[in-house]
Amino acid sequence: MSELVLNQVKKAYGDLEVIKGIDMEIEQGDFCVFVGPSGCGKSTLLRMISGLESITGGTISIGGHVVNDVPAADRGLAMVFQSYALYPHMSVRQNLTFGLENMRTPKADIASKVDEVAKMLQIEQLLDRKPKALSGGQRQRVAIGRAVVREPTIFLFDEPLSNLDAELRVDMRGEIAALHRRLQNTMIYVTHDQVEAMTMADKIAVLRLGEVEQFGRPLDIYNNPNNIFVAGFIGSPRMNFVEGRVAAVTDGGFDFIADTDERISFARSDFNVTEGAQITIGFRPNHLSVDEDADFHVKVRDTEQLGGESFVYAKTHKDAAITVHLSGQIDIAHDTEIGIKIDRDHLHVFDTAGGKTLRTGN
Repeated sequence: MSELVLNQVKKAYGDLEVIKGIDMEIEQGDFCVFVGPSGCGKSTLLRMISGLESITGGTISIGGHVVNDVPAADRGLAMVFQSYALYPHMSVRQNLTFGLENMRTPKADIASKVDEVAKMLQIEQLLDRKPKALSGGQRQRVAIGRAVVREPTIFLFDEPLSNLDAELRVDMRGEIAALHRRLQNTMIYVTHDQVEAMTMADKIAVLRLGEVEQFGRPLDIYNNPNNIFVAGFIGSPRMNFVEGRVAAVTDGGFDFIADTDERISFARSDFNVTEGAQITIGFRPNHLSVDEDADFHVKVRDTEQLGGESFVYAKTHKDAAITVHLSGQIDIAHDTEIGIKIDRDHLHVFDTAGGKTLRTGN
């Protein structure tokens, strides 16, 4: 049985519909990430699951029971907020015990749970400090610990790392992922950072404008995006896109004329393309190479040398942005025109008007 089931869940504020009929099943023990740009509805959806936000339509079921009318405190969930939400006048120990005391948990059990969680999160030495004496990372550990001691059926994380610096975010990502492996609880995590989504999730729900554009395993979404939005959002740097039309369909593939007037032949028969159709081809930066036998030409506007890898930022003759990810170090001057070759094995093709993938079997 699925741990969490959303069936046509909707949310509207007056005439403004912000969640537009979402269906989703999250299995027990899954680490599911809601990812998408600001305003896509991911935090609203999380608050609806938690009970902090009412729903306009549909049903939310947890463990086989519909919880639409169940108060947040009785849903068996625990939420970790972006702002930490610690009680400033209480010590770390008191922050950890407060919820358990309200649940009338026996004192001996409280002490045992707090000691266990403090050791797990490596905050034993912080138990007598107040939140103001803690770093951002330490406060986040305490906020997570306060959720863990309640032993919820589902953990909910609302952009918990966005207030931390880049290096600490990487460390905390690893700690949360390790916590999930130890506890094996269901976790739902909201972020706008697709790198967090790719590195932490068992399943990803990509949201846009209150709808789920794609739901599945991270590499499935990365390798087989349903549309241009998902293809451009998942992956860092983002996927490159070049618009054009199908010049001819052959037995083994098709010929593409880019809007730069360059003609490219693809020996790929696994796309539903028709002659004359307006399409957009997509290819990731690491699936490009600099090659004299070029598919098309670009003008270099900037480069980044990172030692073990390099990035070339360029534009086509029609000002389409192109990013090339190369291993090692390069020597390419600004304003140089270079030839770019596409790895045929990693081509993506989309309908330009609707944005949907033209991959067969989709």
